[in-house]
Amino acid sequence: MILTGAGLLIALVAWLPLALKRLPLSLPIVCMGIGAAIFSLPVVRLKPLPLDYPDITERFTEFVVIIALIGAGLKLDRPFSWRKWGVTWRLLAVTMPLGIAAMTLLGASMLGLPWAAALLLAASLAPTDPVLASDIQVGPPKTGEEDEVRFGLTSEAGLNDGLAFPFVHLAIALGLAATTGEPWASQWVLHNVVWEIGAGIIGGWLIGRLFGWLTFHVPADTKLSKTGDGLIAISATFVSYGVTELIHCYGFLAVFVTALTLRRSHRDHAFNRQMHDITEQVERLAMMVLLLLFGGALVSGLLRPLGATEVVAAAIILLVIRPIGGMIAPGRDCQDFRVWAGIMGKKESHYVPTQRTCDTE
Repeated sequence: MILTGAGLLIALVAWLPLALKRLPLSLPIVCMGIGAAIFSLPVVRLKPLPLDYPDITERFTEFVVIIALIGAGLKLDRPFSWRKWGVTWRLLAVTMPLGIAAMTLLGASMLGLPWAAALLLAASLAPTDPVLASDIQVGPPKTGEEDEVRFGLTSEAGLNDGLAFPFVHLAIALGLAATTGEPWASQWVLHNVVWEIGAGIIGGWLIGRLFGWLTFHVPADTKLSKTGDGLIAISATFVSYGVTELIHCYGFLAVFVTALTLRRSHRDHAFNRQMHDITEQVERLAMMVLLLLFGGALVSGLLRPLGATEVVAAAIILLVIRPIGGMIAPGRDCQDFRVWAGIMGKKESHYVPTQRTCDTE
């Protein structure tokens, strides 16, 4: 039974993306629907509620995210540069903080949460998802599928998880300070901001350099790029996340930096496509399992505590706060409104590429 289900799942991983290309549906939506149907069957007694399995939920979701992050970094063709990545910095420096501020205000005023809890909710919701947005990110390496919207989605999604963590820790620090009265500012700035971001970037870069050398520059026949074994990307993912978490810095940020550094080691080598392909396959399989369970959690009562107020708040976040933040971020050098509507709405069918995009030269 288990092998039959696993075989059907793998077949869906391979076939569904092709079948959904011309339909107004995404793979995550279909997976959640299938999961809801499976766990609604009377013979299925398991209720996959996250709070009933907190450790498994945390580790499995971490695994899915870091695999998505390494894949996102490997497929970016655009070289890293402060100027050429302007769209990324505006989304991170303008859109995300504005979103956190607006959602904090919404949580405190509309949902009645304490300010620290409202900030924690906002910081958790602010990052865009590198997993669920993969269908409208840039294409595989060297395929030319990297317009401004796709690049903005991919690069910002790769960095925002790590850069949202300081706000999460700020909310926790404020909550503890309200109870204990102990000073929090210096600890938060020095450890949660300076150390955890800085060490995550440097650690990710060093591990990316190491794996880049092993993959592309080790002498002669021992080059990993000669083997065609893209599993080295999975190895780099685990090492980067594991090492940086051991030194208490942001592992998500480190993994994405590792991917960018590994790609930079030999940007045009065909082996980059092989590494990307294996990470994409693992990501899709893990994502489908996760979303099947999430669909099951939905029909098992995950959203039962929500009322009308929470539903309205969610609609405001999705339909008002995020789009407005996206329209504010570009500044004067971006003329095409549809670019930013596409970035914030993540609706591929609503985005029509034009020549009027942001200047990234």
